[in-house]
Amino acid sequence: MAKPVHLSNSESTLRVTVAALMRACGDTQTSLAKGLRITQGQISRKQNGQAAWSLGDVDALSKHYGVPVPDLMSGPTRAVEMLPHIRRAATIGGVQSVITV
Repeated sequence: MAKPVHLSNSESTLRVTVAALMRACGDTQTSLAKGLRITQGQISRKQNGQAAWSLGDVDALSKHYGVPVPDLMSGPTRAVEMLPHIRRAATIGGVQSVITV
């Protein structure tokens, strides 16, 4: 088993924010990975703290969700508030089509 990397507060906030956006949009790790053009395993490692999200990842997440980087980095509440209506799942935890960036 891989050893978790030490996470800064910003990285922890981003992980929680990504989880909230995934839930609000109906993304799975697989669908988010497809949208970001990385593997599901990479998403899993980033979300469980075994790997860090990079600045390039933050830009890709911003584009994927349509949420400006400052709002993305402000935490889950702000990021979900700024989520474009078209990206939201019909129901929380529902499914939405993948938008590849």
